[in-house]
Amino acid sequence: QVQLVESGGGLVQPGGSLRLSCAASVRTFSSYAVAVAWFRHTPGKERNSVAAINWSSGTTYYEASVKDRFTISRDNAKNMVYLQMISLNAEDTAVYYCAVRRLGIATTDDQYGYWGQGTQVTVSS
Repeated sequence: QVQLVESGGGLVQPGGSLRLSCAASVRTFSSYAVAVAWFRHTPGKERNSVAAINWSSGTTYYEASVKDRFTISRDNAKNMVYLQMISLNAEDTAVYYCAVRRLGIATTDDQYGYWGQGTQVTVSS
């Protein structure tokens, strides 16, 4: 059973930073996942990918609006994936989800089979 748990969301002022964490059930990332992605969803909009990482190679993908502000990383020993976010603005407000798939990096949510429950990020003064 693949289980993912996100954490680290919260309320932050514009220009601030947050680090999201995605914890996986034992051996999920190393034994199951090839690609791990962060998506975000705002009510009334589609769920969009913001970043993804190939677990074995470390190859990354970033959506254009977050490139140079968000950094996705992995910790093999801890079986964790992180999303470091800086220079946050109101448009980054969303529920952020971690997702995994057995194949390479993909950018649409229908290509990911397992999801966490999400963590809310709110950017507001």
